[in-house]
Amino acid sequence: MESRVKTACVIGVCAVGLLHGAASRSFAQDRLPPIPPDKQTEAQKKAAIEFQKERMTEVFGPFVPLSRSPQLMIDAARMGTYLRFGNTLPRALSEFAIILQARRWSQEYEWYVHAADAKTAGLPDDIIQAVAEGRRPEKMTDEQDIIYEFGRELNDLHGVSDRTYARALARFGEQGVMDLVGVNGFYSLISMALNVGRTPLPAGAAPALKPMPR
Repeated sequence: MESRVKTACVIGVCAVGLLHGAASRSFAQDRLPPIPPDKQTEAQKKAAIEFQKERMTEVFGPFVPLSRSPQLMIDAARMGTYLRFGNTLPRALSEFAIILQARRWSQEYEWYVHAADAKTAGLPDDIIQAVAEGRRPEKMTDEQDIIYEFGRELNDLHGVSDRTYARALARFGEQGVMDLVGVNGFYSLISMALNVGRTPLPAGAAPALKPMPR
């Protein structure tokens, strides 16, 4: 029993939290759905236009609940563009850090988007599957291990040990370390917004994150 509890908590999400997430899905409702244009405030309309120009698409996914705070939505979108597409970490490692956050928060929408991105970027299937199941991947490269341990310590212990910091600094430099902090923080914010809003998956998509074993 003890080993199973450790497995359930290995990436910082214990079974009770995940089971709560599963229960939420059973009575899921979109608390903060898209706002019809005629119901939007002037600030929301302006932000929607600005979002369309910058992202070349309408407000979607996590930015729908965030649209209730228009400036926050725009600033989050800009930060997200950098952290998803422009940060200094190799793309597969960045996506690895993102799906770890999606699993910590049991966030299906984030998982739906970024598990696919991680696979496309070259993150091995067995690592993606291990994360989905809440397990520590068994065969990681040194770089992958740094990403995993950095995120685990930062999220679970609210700090990073000297050893892990030194490893991350030696491999990614100071900017890379801060970009990794940014990825962890930003995708926690996005997961929070999606979980609070109970934003649904795109039509036709099925939930992929199962509750942890007790």
